[in-house]
Amino acid sequence: MSWNFETEPEFQAKLDWADEFVRNEVEPLDLLFPDEAFTPLDERKRKIVDPLKEEVRRQKLWATHLGPELGGEGHGQLKLALLNEILGRSSWAPIVFGCQAPDTGNAEIIAHYGTAEQKEKYLQPLLNGECFSSYSMTEPHAGSDPTMFKTQAVRDGDEWVINGWKFFSSNAKTASFLIVMVVTNPEVSAYQGMSMFLVPTDTPGVNVVRNVGLGYEAEGEGTHALIHYEDVRVPADAMLGDEGQAFAAAQVRLGGGRIHHAMRTIGLAQKAMDMMCERALSRETQGSLLADKQFVQGFIADSYAQLVQFRLFVLYVAWSIDKYNDYRRVRKDIATAKVIMPTVLHDIAWRAMQVHGALGVTNEMPFFKMILGGGVMGLADGPTEVHKVTVARQVLRGYSPSDDLWPTQHIPKLREAARAKYADFLEHEVGNL
Repeated sequence: MSWNFETEPEFQAKLDWADEFVRNEVEPLDLLFPDEAFTPLDERKRKIVDPLKEEVRRQKLWATHLGPELGGEGHGQLKLALLNEILGRSSWAPIVFGCQAPDTGNAEIIAHYGTAEQKEKYLQPLLNGECFSSYSMTEPHAGSDPTMFKTQAVRDGDEWVINGWKFFSSNAKTASFLIVMVVTNPEVSAYQGMSMFLVPTDTPGVNVVRNVGLGYEAEGEGTHALIHYEDVRVPADAMLGDEGQAFAAAQVRLGGGRIHHAMRTIGLAQKAMDMMCERALSRETQGSLLADKQFVQGFIADSYAQLVQFRLFVLYVAWSIDKYNDYRRVRKDIATAKVIMPTVLHDIAWRAMQVHGALGVTNEMPFFKMILGGGVMGLADGPTEVHKVTVARQVLRGYSPSDDLWPTQHIPKLREAARAKYADFLEHEVGNL
């Protein structure tokens, strides 16, 4: 029997290098170029960022989850999880290590469903870190419910013509191309009637109406686009996968994206935890350190318990994905990680903010961004509530109803069964009395 919670020494050495490298070389980029991680590099930033990417490649930590044929190391999801815990501390780190969202999920479905020509045109530049992509799925009236989507593509000779609206298409502002999920056959269910297309962002008719920001961002500075697709013509070979295959492809993409979000959230929550503990040991009030106050001790204990449980579960899910190589088989646990994720980040960041007092609520500390990040994680790739339904349905499949009026653990029924099972011994005992 094999049962081990240790990381092999060789990879642990890589993780130790990454931890120091991110802290000393990458996290400063978050201060120098805040909210610019998904912006194409200008010459000034390129002189800083490109050498960092090259060093990551030399250390064989670039896009580690991808196979060698795609430029990675083929380490799988578990090693990516251990690495992403470190990268989650910094918005620039996933860019520097070639595993940023949403590009990782987009690369995964192009690698899985794309033709050789599509991989050359879209996948390779994406994997090389030369461009960004956007997943254009959500619609203004429907959210992420594909059964309500109206954006449609109609075949016209050797082309498809796309019309409709998409909302919250993240990074469309700086993306080179979009993966657009549309209805191609309205006569059948959404699960058989939707397809995906690879659409360059400079295609005529791709109209970014506005870029929506998150709560802490100024109006007009966001990166989540409202897009009007107006008679957008793409060639037939722009279809990603087969016609009607979009829903299956989406599950591949979203399954990976959800667990990757969870991996990075561990690192961000740990960062909040670290700041909280440092503050507790640094700040004195009413005659003693904050660390001596029972409320603060409770904050720390609760945060540690949440974080450790979440981390172990995410690592287990990553291990399961590697073991089965089937996101659908691990669907229940991926959904569970998605359910837990926003609460863990929100709770730990909120407690850290409280421990920092007035300073904690200012823009000189990152807690509001983290707390709102918890809310974003509760909606990204499907709302928490939808995933709870998925978890419940999957769990219930492992159970059966009671075969009579009473529950199977009804004590009188069990006692009667126990008496019947050992009747001979009980009668013998009574006879000897």
